Amino acid sequence: MTRAGLAAARSSTAQLAGIIPRMSDEQWELPSACDGWRVIDVVAHLAALASEAVDPPPPDPSLPKNRERYHDLRVDQRRGWSHAQVLDEWRCSTPRQLDLLEAAQEPPGADEPVDVPGLGRYPRHLLANTMAFNVFCHLRNDMLAPDGPLPFTLPEATDDQVAPAVEFMLAGLPQMQGPELTATVERPLVLDLTGPGATTVTVLPATGPDGRLTVAPGADATTQVHSTALDFIVWATTRKPWRDHCRITGDASAATPFLDHLDII
Repeated sequence: MTRAGLAAARSSTAQLAGIIPRMSDEQWELPSACDGWRVIDVVAHLAALASEAVDPPPPDPSLPKNRERYHDLRVDQRRGWSHAQVLDEWRCSTPRQLDLLEAAQEPPGADEPVDVPGLGRYPRHLLANTMAFNVFCHLRNDMLAPDGPLPFTLPEATDDQVAPAVEFMLAGLPQMQGPELTATVERPLVLDLTGPGATTVTVLPATGPDGRLTVAPGADATTQVHSTALDFIVWATTRKPWRDHCRITGDASAATPFLDHLDII
């Protein structure tokens, strides 16, 4: 099970909760590093995710199929809310979301597959890692300096916080972009991620009936992409160019199309 994901989600959530009381009204209105979102909109996004986790809305075929546009819609629905209303939703729904994620670590339901619209299918226990990824990534990359506008500091990110976020990203990599990304991998590629959250995996071309890439542990290819795991969270979500953070060994022409197209949500 991914109890490490649950611990990471709790850790980053506690860090966000510690920053919120230090914020001024003016700071909530500053543009975040997430394009088109103010700082308060980032929290509105996390609050919306939490509320939908504890009280799932009924299916609505009119909603955007693209996950990023769906998130924009949910944030837009909250733009007329006061700061207090957004924070109240976050404070109310987040503990309940964490409780649900804790319950999801227990058998027999822990391995039950869950469809996340626009993102793929995951075992229920891995949903804790999605929250770990979301809170960690938005807090550290979109809200806080140097990339975000807020002048607050946090302790250095730990392996316990980073590894679960990376685990979710690698689980989502074969699913989120479908044929567009699959077509870029004709030969195995290694992702060698170092520092906190370090891991090494091989991205294998699609061979099975589902037509998806496979991410396997270990290094089983001569073409390798080297990066820190912290930087992977930034460039693999297209917040920054991969060329500024990656070193390729082996055949760069085999890795470049994959890196150009990768966009984990």
